[in-house]
Amino acid sequence: MKAYNRIMAGAKSIHAAECVREGFIGVESIPVDLTGRLHERWQDFNREFIPTVLANHPDKSKVSAGLLCGFTWTLAKGLKEGDVVITPDGKGRYYFGQITGPYFFCPGETLQHRRPVQWSSERFERAEMSDALQRSTGSAGTCCDVTRYRDELERLIGAGAAAAVGPFGSAAQAEGFVEDPAVFALEKHLEDFLVSNWAQTELGRKYDIFTDEGEIVGQQYPTDTGPIDILAVSKDGKELLVVELKKGRASDAVVGQIQRYMGYVVEMLAEPHQTVRGAIIALQDDVRIRRALRVAQGITFYRYQINFMLIPATTPEAP
Repeated sequence: MKAYNRIMAGAKSIHAAECVREGFIGVESIPVDLTGRLHERWQDFNREFIPTVLANHPDKSKVSAGLLCGFTWTLAKGLKEGDVVITPDGKGRYYFGQITGPYFFCPGETLQHRRPVQWSSERFERAEMSDALQRSTGSAGTCCDVTRYRDELERLIGAGAAAAVGPFGSAAQAEGFVEDPAVFALEKHLEDFLVSNWAQTELGRKYDIFTDEGEIVGQQYPTDTGPIDILAVSKDGKELLVVELKKGRASDAVVGQIQRYMGYVVEMLAEPHQTVRGAIIALQDDVRIRRALRVAQGITFYRYQINFMLIPATTPEAP
């Protein structure tokens, strides 16, 4: 099925107009031609090219290098012909178009890793997006999968504009996607609130959410089993923390989920001197998860509490 991706055309999408004018979308990352070197699995691509990124950018961590490699693979290999890309124009609107061909390399050019795109002459307004779509398209990083918002994006694009870039499928046909919008919105609000108030939390005393060049990259960090809600590092750099957030009662299944994420971090991201821990945050627990956690090493369970109060206003007395 057709995928939808928000792709930043350079820092703050400063090259968006050039991409539209010349009919491509691209990223600036690994300084080598990737033709014939794009593995079928992004994990294998990352294993090969993370050392290359670190050699050219010694100031970057493996976490940042892994993210950069993952974005490069997504654009060059993961996205298919016919997939839809949207990119901000820097003026509150979005360009959109369809990928029309395979990866090609333009050495010495802006955004040298490229895919050809048939761009529409139309744009749509960011202000018209739902809050959830605005949060998703505003996430850090070059690439962001927004396929779950297919129906909304189709409405924003409009029937006339859609004809310029080809037919768009129905969101009900999206493979493997079944989600209650209310549940997703609540979990996303909790996650955003936790990120915004991280420094005031118990975890914020010891850990910082991963950043790269001042931009948060540790929120919804991609792995081969799904995105990590929050990836953080201890202030002394010796521990990586995987945080999984659940909107209500946590089941014992979340223990296996966070262990998979922790295993990925151990294998792909952790430096030799770093250990990996996990934190599950939920509204409630039960006996099953408590038993599972008794034998799960390195995982801490936290409950969050929501306080909502209505305070009566003082009514002024009549004169």
